[in-house]
Amino acid sequence: MEKENGNEASAQAVLNRNTFGWLWRFTEGKRGTYLMSVIMALLGVACMLLSYICLAEIIRRLISGGREMSFYLQRGVQIGILWGLRYAFHGLSTYSSHSATFGLIGNARKKLLKKLGTMPLGAVQARSSGEYKNIICDRADQVEPTLAHVLPEFTANIIGAVTMFIYMMTIDHRVGLWQLICIPAGFISFSVMMASTPKYYPDTIKKTKALNAAAVEYIGGIEVIKAFGQSRTSYGKFVKAAKEGADCFINWMQKENFWQNFGMACFPATMLGLLPSGVMYCLNGSLAPADLIVLIILSFGTVTPLITAFGYADDISKVGEIVSDMADILDEKDMERPENSRAVPESHDISLKDVHFAYKDKEVLHGIDMEIKDGTVNALVGPSGSGKSTVARLIASLWEVDSGEIRIGGVNIRDMSLKEYNRHIAYVSQENYLFDQTVMDNIRMGKDGATDEEVIRAAKKCGCHDFIMSLENGYQTICGGSGGHLSGGEKQRISIARAMLKDAPIVILDEATSYTDPESEAVIQSSLSRLTEGKTLIVIAHRLSTIADADKIFLINGGKVEAAGTHRELMADSPLYGNMWKNHIAVRKEEA
Repeated sequence: MEKENGNEASAQAVLNRNTFGWLWRFTEGKRGTYLMSVIMALLGVACMLLSYICLAEIIRRLISGGREMSFYLQRGVQIGILWGLRYAFHGLSTYSSHSATFGLIGNARKKLLKKLGTMPLGAVQARSSGEYKNIICDRADQVEPTLAHVLPEFTANIIGAVTMFIYMMTIDHRVGLWQLICIPAGFISFSVMMASTPKYYPDTIKKTKALNAAAVEYIGGIEVIKAFGQSRTSYGKFVKAAKEGADCFINWMQKENFWQNFGMACFPATMLGLLPSGVMYCLNGSLAPADLIVLIILSFGTVTPLITAFGYADDISKVGEIVSDMADILDEKDMERPENSRAVPESHDISLKDVHFAYKDKEVLHGIDMEIKDGTVNALVGPSGSGKSTVARLIASLWEVDSGEIRIGGVNIRDMSLKEYNRHIAYVSQENYLFDQTVMDNIRMGKDGATDEEVIRAAKKCGCHDFIMSLENGYQTICGGSGGHLSGGEKQRISIARAMLKDAPIVILDEATSYTDPESEAVIQSSLSRLTEGKTLIVIAHRLSTIADADKIFLINGGKVEAAGTHRELMADSPLYGNMWKNHIAVRKEEA
């Protein structure tokens, strides 16, 4: 029940959010283009109004018996020119608004992606990749038709209708007011329809997000689904989400169908008030027949624009929800880092003092204290789930500590800008990601502007060169999405080469050799000493034999540093480490 109340409150906040205030943030550099779009739309309205005035003059002249063909020809040419100008201005307005809208969407995507880079990794991972893809790619595109048309056309149609109504009032204000007799009923109908939006619309958003997440999960896990014969179960989950997504929209439309149709029937019914009143005034001589005919024609130019304008009401609601999702991401708290560094470390000693960290409400690190000397090789070991990777990610500044502090060279990392701090850290995790580019380009990401020779040199030092050359196109081989064309071990070795090319003074390897075979691991390990000479190296490894020669080993257990020292010291003083070593040796003997 609390969760449902929270969802309702969240949905209400979505509806109350200042949509256009947020959109204004994304229009940087495009506001002049939007202004031009509105001006062009207003000029189109002016041309339309002038054409109606010319038509009214033709009607009056005809009824009064005028026979001057030159007059009718002149007015006909004027109407043709004005009508052509109206559509010309409409085209320019639409072109400008589309250009500005595509720029707005581009700005929004840039801001969202930049925001992800400044958020703690934990906050980023709180949403699924499918949700981010849906918001940044798919749903961002959905605002284009509305924004490209709403601003110029909504403005032009409303102003056009009001202007036409004022012109009708100058002809006969009585008939002008009688034509509005059905409009209040139309407004009431649309108001009732829109009042149900807070009740049904949030559910459609919830079900649509669930459908997107189910689709991404199904596609992303297709290999596992096929391997274990779970296609029926997994596909059934997707089908259920699709059905619920359709049913919620159908249910909403069924509830609002009557009010929408009734409103659409009321708005155009201007004749119900205009014709009886106009005929009556003509019969009593207070309204000229020619003026009645002009008013009848003009009434169509009053209501049609209003119908067009109000047709955007539903689209505006959708834009509001999409912008709200974007705003939710942009409102996330950034990592506490200054724009410009307040201090720069002179060495690369690493110090953690009383560091606490929690995943949501569950604390996983309980006062970590560590001292890592500049230029040394350090290892983090411990049982699965003890907090090793969390410590590494905190040092890499991927997450933010809840309390305590981390210092590099005596400088609190919160006094350094993210850009400056990233220059000091090269991080390779156990979950490596390669882009759908060439091997050469993926490695080159470690250092902007690196030459091909530098890339190849780094690959050779990491023992990657031979296997890269054995690929179909060598360094020009496309890695595929997420490196899908390569094995797990190959992806890891390329990621290590990328980190080494960065030449950062601090290197963190978070179980970076976990997917490599023993032979490949031996090649990588033998080269690490050369690659990290003079650097501060932090290694997390589940194979203890690979870190036995480390300068210092930190044994982490239950979110605390249980022991620290060399391999020999821990074997002598730590029962847990000794037991882990015995188990590791036993496994190696079985594998042999």
